[in-house]
Amino acid sequence: MNIVVSTLNAKYIHTCLALRYLKAYSEPDYSVQMAEYTIKDPSINIVSDLYTRKPDVLGFSCYIWNIEETIKVIEMYKKISPHTKIVLGGPEVSYDVTHWLDRIPDADFIVVNEGEISFKHLLNEIEGEGRFEKVAGLAWRKNGKPRVNPPREKLDLKTVSSPYRFEEDLAELGKRVTYFETSRGCPYSCAFCLSSIEVGVRYFDIQKVKDDLLFLMDHGAKTIKFVDRTFNIKRDYALEMFQFLIENRRPGVVFQFEITADIMRPEVIDYLNEHAPKGLFRFEIGVQSTNDHVNELVQRRQNFEKLTRTVTTVKNGGKIAQHLDLIAGLPEEDYASFRKTFNDVFAFGVEEVQLGFLKMLRGTGLRLTANQHDYIYMNHSPYEILGNNVLSFDDIVKIKRVEDVLEKYWNDHRMDTTLQYLLYEVFPSPFDFFQEFGDYWEAQGWSRIGHQLEDLFARLKEFLLQRDTKDMAIIESLMKYDYFSRKKHRPHRSWWEESLSKDENDVLHKWLKDHADVVSTDFSAHKLLEKDLVKHTVLDVIPFNLHHYLKTGSFVHEPVLSIVYYNPKTKIPEHYAVSSSQLPAMTV
Repeated sequence: MNIVVSTLNAKYIHTCLALRYLKAYSEPDYSVQMAEYTIKDPSINIVSDLYTRKPDVLGFSCYIWNIEETIKVIEMYKKISPHTKIVLGGPEVSYDVTHWLDRIPDADFIVVNEGEISFKHLLNEIEGEGRFEKVAGLAWRKNGKPRVNPPREKLDLKTVSSPYRFEEDLAELGKRVTYFETSRGCPYSCAFCLSSIEVGVRYFDIQKVKDDLLFLMDHGAKTIKFVDRTFNIKRDYALEMFQFLIENRRPGVVFQFEITADIMRPEVIDYLNEHAPKGLFRFEIGVQSTNDHVNELVQRRQNFEKLTRTVTTVKNGGKIAQHLDLIAGLPEEDYASFRKTFNDVFAFGVEEVQLGFLKMLRGTGLRLTANQHDYIYMNHSPYEILGNNVLSFDDIVKIKRVEDVLEKYWNDHRMDTTLQYLLYEVFPSPFDFFQEFGDYWEAQGWSRIGHQLEDLFARLKEFLLQRDTKDMAIIESLMKYDYFSRKKHRPHRSWWEESLSKDENDVLHKWLKDHADVVSTDFSAHKLLEKDLVKHTVLDVIPFNLHHYLKTGSFVHEPVLSIVYYNPKTKIPEHYAVSSSQLPAMTV
């Protein structure tokens, strides 16, 4: 029997852990092929590739991001191969299963929730006597009518073979994200989350976990993302794993974790701040809302004071990047409350703030009680809300504009120095900056076109000028610093007005060649000729001492010559400065 399990990932770099568990558990009794695609691949291309594999059983792992594209593939495939048994599984089809059997008539079976044992048992029955009523955790049709078998007991995780060691995965380990699991289940009951449905937390054997991690690192894995819903729920376990990863790390490997910040013990953070190399770990923290009443309504326990302590201590340690999640549209969180939530979280100054919108996922408590808050939402995935009793669709549209520019400017770190100044010195709050800029961005039609790096700087400048923003000379100088810092070579295209004429540049190039020691010993050590200065430097007169500002956050208002040298060997820009009092008279 030829068996293929498949999924459509969001991007090529992602991998589907579910397929690998099914393959690991089914073998050696059944040989299972894995086939992964992306949601951007044309359906006909996916169908064509699957058809070459000639499966007798074809399984699809289904999620909110791929279900609609998966349905198209199923419908097409069943037309050309009606004898192939189609099996669905995954969180998107594990709830409201009779709905899915009705909506996808070409699907023969749905494996509900945890699928390893049920899928293998189903293969036995397909190959054998077809007693599908014996397969616990299976939805199917009998005499054309949907039938849902009783659920299966939870899997003993210590009996599961490793899903991380398949030969076909090894060549791509360094290019893709490896998803890794040390536990299943979640101790919390947040009404908007599917993880809350499974009660209790089960752990894999810790020695097998460690062996698998060593295997992955030794075979080239670079990004390992732990999918445990709360990695730090057990203090001793988390500390042991952190210590193991620190002691056994390989060059270039990054580990990502979802943690619950308000239960993170201070001694664990202290250990990480002392022993973890910078960049080894990355934390994803679901804050969602800082409104206590909102959190109570969704059965979310959160101590914001303790969360603040954790996030702040980790940030001050300077070792671990943090990604904080927010959800717009939670019950009774209106526009003003969400603005406060956003600003509360942004005050931490972490590397990434992800702004998402509430999705009314099948099976969650919030979807079941949606009418209590007058929710309206999309009928199809991703089931995103369109409004409720306190948040109108107009409000949602406005917040989406915030999300758009937040991703482009803050999370992509294109101009950190400039944004720090704008967010806290120019605009009333970070949210107000992103909202006002997002509104202008949409009004110009920029959300419908592409953007190069230069465009993003030019559009921010245009926005600031049209609102008559004060101190534009300072802001533009900070923007140029950010822009120059992101380039590897001297930029030829400019979005700014040059502060020096060609003649002044010529004078300064000659002067710098002969007075390099005035700039600094490091600059002088390069022994640059005039032609090198012309080719590899950008000169700019700015109205304040940039180096002093970068170091202290305060301004010394004096004209300074900014020198950016693009080292052709290192490809790293070097920043220097000379006081205006030391420059040739014609350039002052």
